[in-house]
Amino acid sequence: MLQRVLNISPYALLVFTTLFWAGNFVMGRAVHLDVPPIGLSFWRWMTALLFISPFALPQLKQSWPVIRQHWFILLVLSVFSVACFNTMVYLGLQSAPASSSILLQSACPVIILFLSWLFFREKVSLVQALGMLISLSGVVVVVTEGQPANVLGLDFLNEGTAWILLAVLCWAIYSALLRLKPKELGGFAFFSLTVLVGVIVLLPFYINETLSGRPMPITTTSVMSVLYVSIFASILAYLFWNKAVAELGANRSGQFIHLIPVFGITLAVVFLGETLKLFHLAGFVMILGGIWLATVLGRR
Repeated sequence: MLQRVLNISPYALLVFTTLFWAGNFVMGRAVHLDVPPIGLSFWRWMTALLFISPFALPQLKQSWPVIRQHWFILLVLSVFSVACFNTMVYLGLQSAPASSSILLQSACPVIILFLSWLFFREKVSLVQALGMLISLSGVVVVVTEGQPANVLGLDFLNEGTAWILLAVLCWAIYSALLRLKPKELGGFAFFSLTVLVGVIVLLPFYINETLSGRPMPITTTSVMSVLYVSIFASILAYLFWNKAVAELGANRSGQFIHLIPVFGITLAVVFLGETLKLFHLAGFVMILGGIWLATVLGRR
């Protein structure tokens, strides 16, 4: 069944992948009152780990010499991706609207570009620098809800938005450092390792959240939300994305990332009753315009 699905058009696979990822934000916001954020993140990856274990364990065993040799960078990549990014997203969605959170996430490409310059001294052209500035200005518009002057105040940034910004930074750091992943480690083995390490890192935080009065409830809502984020937003999204990239290449596939805010905002309006405001549109145009300047025009 899965193999039959993977044989459909790579463009369809990319559309489904971005839809699943957008749905992750909407789901996190939809259940924020019923499902604790760290619990959702922990059980998302624990469930995914249980599903992939029969296939992952043989590959991890075979790759153990490589893992042992490069343990530090693999630990760093696992912490910033599985452990930090998703958990911070769910923490942010406790109070931040899904629509604004998705727009902030869409600025990630220019932050990755900046970090690549900062960490590895990749050359940044004037056009790319202008694109980064415009895109980050769009982030400011979204964060301040269309009142950029509020940056001068001390209370413009609420806790939820702060968590989302930290999540975006974590994903950008992970993406910038991904070039350091040992080439000998296969894609599925790497994915499985990051999930395993992420679950281990999250465990003490999950226990603390439980003991602090927010245990993971066993309800229809919690079970369905965990199944969605683990199967669709994690495993299937990973398989679909990799299959599409293998057929179309990274550059063509990467353009579909811009569908995430389109799907996400649509889902947030339809299912969460969120309102799309003028500052959302202004921020969206500035962020995407900046990304286009920085990643497309700036590389010509």
